[in-house]
This record gives sequence, C-alpha cells and structure tokens, in this order.
Amino acid sequence: MNALLRNAYKWPKCTPPVSAAAFSTAPSPWRKAANSSSKSRERERNIINLHHEINDSLDQLKDSLDHGESSSRGGRPSKNKSTFSQKRSYQMFEVLVNARVNKVMREMGDYRDRQEDWRAFGVNNQVQLDSSIGLFKKALDTCFAKATEKGMISRSDNPLFWNLRNSFVKGDNRGLSSELVHSFQTFLMKERFPDAINELHREIADLRFPYEWYPATRMLQRTVHLHVGPTNSGKTYNALKALEGAKTGIYAGPLRLLAHEIWSRFAAKGKPCALVTGEEVRIPEGVDRWFHSCTVEMSPLNKPVDVAVVDEIQMIASEDRGWAWTQAVLGLQAKELHLCGEDRVVELIQDLCARIGDRCIVHRYQRLNPLETMSKSLRGDFRNLEKGDAVVAFSRVALHKLKAGIEQATGKRCAIVYGSLPPETRAQQAALFNDPNNEYDYLVASDAIGMGLNLEIKRVIFESSSKFDGNKVRSLTVPEIKQIGGRAGRYRTASAEIASAQEGAAGGEEAVEAKVESNTGWVTAFDFRDLQDIQNAFQKEAKPIETAGLFPPANIIERFHTYFPPRTPTSFVLTRLRELARLSPRFHLCDFDTALEIADAIQPYNLSVADRCVFLNCPVSFRVSRDRESNGQREALQAFAKCVAEMGSGHLLDFDCIDLSILDMDEETRMTMFNNSAYLQSLERLHQIITMYLWLSYRYEGVFQSQSMAFKVKEIVEDRITEFLDKLTYVTYSQARRRQAMREAAERHKKAEEQLLGEEEQEHLQEHHEEEPEEPIIEIVEELDPEAIIGEAIEEGGTGEREPGPDAEKNQGSG
Repeated sequence: MNALLRNAYKWPKCTPPVSAAAFSTAPSPWRKAANSSSKSRERERNIINLHHEINDSLDQLKDSLDHGESSSRGGRPSKNKSTFSQKRSYQMFEVLVNARVNKVMREMGDYRDRQEDWRAFGVNNQVQLDSSIGLFKKALDTCFAKATEKGMISRSDNPLFWNLRNSFVKGDNRGLSSELVHSFQTFLMKERFPDAINELHREIADLRFPYEWYPATRMLQRTVHLHVGPTNSGKTYNALKALEGAKTGIYAGPLRLLAHEIWSRFAAKGKPCALVTGEEVRIPEGVDRWFHSCTVEMSPLNKPVDVAVVDEIQMIASEDRGWAWTQAVLGLQAKELHLCGEDRVVELIQDLCARIGDRCIVHRYQRLNPLETMSKSLRGDFRNLEKGDAVVAFSRVALHKLKAGIEQATGKRCAIVYGSLPPETRAQQAALFNDPNNEYDYLVASDAIGMGLNLEIKRVIFESSSKFDGNKVRSLTVPEIKQIGGRAGRYRTASAEIASAQEGAAGGEEAVEAKVESNTGWVTAFDFRDLQDIQNAFQKEAKPIETAGLFPPANIIERFHTYFPPRTPTSFVLTRLRELARLSPRFHLCDFDTALEIADAIQPYNLSVADRCVFLNCPVSFRVSRDRESNGQREALQAFAKCVAEMGSGHLLDFDCIDLSILDMDEETRMTMFNNSAYLQSLERLHQIITMYLWLSYRYEGVFQSQSMAFKVKEIVEDRITEFLDKLTYVTYSQARRRQAMREAAERHKKAEEQLLGEEEQEHLQEHHEEEPEEPIIEIVEELDPEAIIGEAIEEGGTGEREPGPDAEKNQGSG
C-alpha cells in the first residue's frame, strides 16, 4: 500500500477534503513546492496529509470505531461516525486507484506499439485511444462518487467499484492493476454491440438456474443424506459405510491425500476402486465395474452410481473452489447422495434440494468426545510437549524446522504429515505417530489434518493463528480454527475402522467400539498471543452459509465467445460474462482472477475456444517473489499452450522452460546448497511446472507424451526437496520473530479490509476463505528481515509472552 501511495504523488488530482494539520510537519521540499501556487499548495497539502494518514489512520480509525462517543450503544460507534470513517476510506482508495490507472495505461502501450490489439477493441488511432482513456477516468470518478456520496457499493448498484475494491483487497496492487486492465477493455467494447447482441449476451449470461445444466441428473429422483456435525462426530464414517455397502459409488474429497486414503481403504478391503485426481489416474484392471475416489473437481458427472459421498460440503461457499462442490451437488447421478460437513450449510442444501425436487434427509451428529481449549500455551518451549501432541503449521519450511526443533529439545522422534508428501511416505509417518509402542511421540502437520486425516491426536497446538494463503498473510477464520482444533482427541482412526469392519463381520463390532477410548481433546497454541485468538474463535459461531459458488461451465463460455469478433481476447469475454451474469440469491460467482490471468497469458497463441477453456482450469500460480522475480509458471504455461496450438513436440526434454540441470548436482555439491533458499525455490518451481505438465498430459495425451518420465522427475524433485528440508534447523529467536511478523501482517491486512469493506462485509469475505488445497513450501513472511519487524523485543530462548495473572482460569489440561 505504501508503494501505491508513492505513486499517488504523481497523480494531479486528490479529492479527499482533509485538514492541513499535518502540513506543518511535512519535509521542507514539500513545503517549498507547496508555496508555488494556491492550487499546487492545496494539492500538496492533501497528499502530505494522506501520506501521514495512511501510516497512522488505520490504527486511529479503528480506535475511534472501538471507542466511539455513543455511550448509549455500549461503546459502539455511532452510525454517523462509522459512515464518515468508511467514506474517508473510499476517498483514500480513490487516490490509490487514480495513481494506479496511469501506470496501467502506460504499461498497456500506445496505439502504434499494439495496433492489432487495440483494433480488436474498436480503437483505430491514438486520438481515439486518448479520448477513451479520458472517458474511462470519468467513469472511475462517477463510480467513486456513487460510493462516497450515495453509499452505492454493491455488485448490482456499482459493479466497477465493487470489482476494483474486491480485487485490491484480495490481490493488493497487482490484483488492482489486473482489474483495471479488464475494466478498461470492458469499457471500450461496451458501446460496440448493437441492442440485439447485448440482449443475446444477457440471455447467455443468465446463470440463475444452474441445475438445468445437468438434464440427465434431473431425470433422477435422488435422496440426499446430509450428515452434519462437529469434527470427530462420525458423520463421514457413516457416509462411507453407506458407500461401502453399495455396488457402485463415488467418493469426492477436497484433497488428493483424502482421495488416496479412501482409495487405499477400498483396495485393502478388496473392493476395486479407481483413483482420479488432476495429476494422477489409476484405473483397476480386469474388472468391469469399480468405485471412484477422486478430488471434487474430477467428479464423474456422467456416470450413474448407487451412492456418492461428497466430503467437506461447507466448501461450497469457497470463493476459489466452491463451484466444484456446487457442480457435484447438482450434477452427480447418484440414487443416494451423501454430503458431509458443518451444520451451517443445512439451510442452503435444503433449499437447493427443494428447487430440484430431491428428497433431503438431515442427519445431525454430536461430537463423540469433549473438546476444550487450554488456558496456557506451551510458552514457546518444546519441553512442554506431551506424547500424542500435534503441532500445526502452514508451510513446509516451518514444518521441517519445527520437527528439527522438537527432536533436538525433547530427544524424542517427531513424525511429519502434509498434503504434498508422497502417499506412501505420508501413510508411513501417520502409522508411526499412531503406534503407541515406539519413540514417535509427536507430530508436526499442516492444516490438511483438518480435512479428516485419521490421526490419534491428544492435543492440537497451533504454531501460529495466521497463515499465508498464497496472496497475503491473514488470520485464520473461525471455521478453520474449529476444523483443525477439532482433530484433537480423535475418536476413531482408520485402523480402528478397518478392525471394526473385520470384527463386525464376525459379530464383534460392539466389542471393537468398546475398545475405542473417548478422551477429551485439548487445543492450545505455541505462544500465548496466538492462544487468545484460538480461544476467541472457539467462543464464536460461524455464520450460516447462504450461497453456493458458481463458475460458468465450458459450454457456456464457448457459446458466449461465438458472439464476439474472432480476435477478441478471452479475458475480455470472461470479464463481460462476469459483468452481465445474473444469479439467484442462493449463488455467488467464484473468483475469476486466476482464469483471467491464464487467458491473458495464452492469448497470443492460435488455440480454439475449447482448448482455451481447458487451460483455464490448469493448476498454475502467477505469484512473484518479493524481488518481483517470476516463478517461471507463466513462461511454462505459454510454452505448453504454444505446443498445443502448433501440435508440436510435447516431449519433456523439448521445453526450454523445464530446467532439469538442477537435478544433475552430485551429493557433495548439494550439501553446500542447504543454506541457499534460491536452491529450494528452484526445486519448488520445477515441481510446479512438472505438476502442470502431468495435468495437461491427461487432457492432451497425443501431445504431452512423456508422462512416465514426468512422474519420475517429479519423484526425484520431491526427494531433493525433502533432503533440503530435513537439513533445516530451528532457531528459537528467529522463529519467534517470524510468528510476531505474521501476527502483525495479519492484523494490518485485517484493518485494511475493515476500512475498505466495513466490518460486516469483511466477516462475510472471511467466511469464504477455506483451506488451501496444498500448503506452500515457503511463507512470504519467512523472507522478512527479523530486525525490520516492529514490536516487542523477544529474548533468546522464549517468546516474551505473558500468561494470564492469578485471576485467570486454571489450566484444565495436563502439563
């Protein structure tokens, strides 16, 4: 945000009415420049004041809201006070947008530099381009006037403002710049279409009835069993029992590791089962009929089955992946559809079932054992760990450092589990931790354990109450904290279920039930500051889920594309579809940002619309490092798109973007690289590109023919990454500073969101943040210089935390 403000100094317009109180403290060059003329003086005064306020106003405005003058409302801010604060925030945001739009226009280029591109948008000369830019800036002024003066900020009332604000909140400057490009393209094309075409566009963009997209499913009379309850309540267990008793069926889960776990369970019981994920397909041989275990996105919608189980149904609200759960609920051709998840989704599912004529039966479950938060943290000391503890962190680097620190401090072994571990390794580590008769007393795990991994955990310990989600550092949401913390005191594990099935066949299931202990599960944190957030989350109830995510399917995008000129960029078609989309109150549009970036990246290549729609779902991340260096995925995506367009050689070794030389290092050379983060990032980059290649190899089998080689390279890269991570060491001081930096970064982002969105909208946005499909290797905050972090000094050997005083409730847990 500060970088964006520095650009604001170049913008000649500053609308916010501000006082000149900060002007006297301005640096002398500013005072000198301000004396040049009355108009210049007013402009510089506004900018100086804005500069100071951006550094201070977030805290000041938050304090003023928290300590408002309206005592009649129990200390809450008055409506006028809150409205004024939000209006000021929108005015500051307008300055930031005005600064960014100039930079974006320069980057888009003059007419002579990109004649063909501009002609596709109806621009035929530089004069016309300059005129269009001026009109677009007026449109920006109008949309901000609606927001600040009339309070019109909704998607329906003020779509331009809504898109800009949400893009900035989610993607910061980069997201805002991307949205400005697409908004300008939409502005250019808006007047080019005659009324008849506009009417056709609106007709195709009518997404109010998504259940009509699946006519074969609508011919069925389905029974929907909705299993809801807290973690460790047995809801998924009962749904899987129904699946195992069927002749044909589908399991659809949120993570590859869960799909693999169910696949392994069915295989162990002699039931033929296919494993289908984006990167891997295993079809059983020698049988005509089998079960499917897949990730939700890969659910086979055209396969009639007896029973289908869709896990973690609350993720239907996700801004990124919610469309996949909606697609499964509306499209799976199952006589019985079992949905497992949280209670807050019941009303939405009942409403959807009523709309499509399906019978809905709700099964509510209670937790099988108590769950409580502790009043004390670990005080930043691994020696306070107990057998059966699981420490949860959110990046692979953090996990391996914790593992090293725990083993060094306790002398005991520590297992490690995270989503991207090879399935065999992950199963082995889980078995080591679950076995009470060995020296593996502790576990470090990613938030993937919140998705239902079967682990016998006594106590869940949050290493931090914030995480890097791929775009920003943010606080964990209430559902995330409850989902992860709820894995403490695991009632039944996979081994217990298999034993139950085996003994149940001989009439001994009740005996097995009696053997399963139902101990209290405990939740705490590594630092007391984070424990306070955990305790607060367990005292709150998440709001009911009101809408299901939607993303237009490929056939709608293809049809919509036919009503545009041949060279029209796909990103504009998507933006236009998003702008015109009409939705039922029970649905929301999922995030278009990644799809728009992919569309822009592959636009230069002569691909069919169908091929472009395939690439829109490709697993790719355009994240850049702090030094603005690309992660190489854009270049790889473009190379793969070019290969498909030209039907060229798709052999793995023919792509210059796939640099395998890093794997040629001998062991001695690799030993010198273990303190080099660039080496780890290079391995991660290669791993992501190989993953992309494998994903495409299942969709273009005739083009990307080196699938076997790619699997082997992926395996080698994973081994090298593990080798690097195993060498990491835990330094108490630097890790404590990292956690402090994450808390501060998350708090800053939360305050910024509150100022731009308002508290209610910010809470609504947080409800749509769900667990990421895979933990990152490195958190951005881990690259920060610890000495640059502002906050309390943390002494070596501890976190500097303070526990509650003698009046605090006594610790209810052991240790």
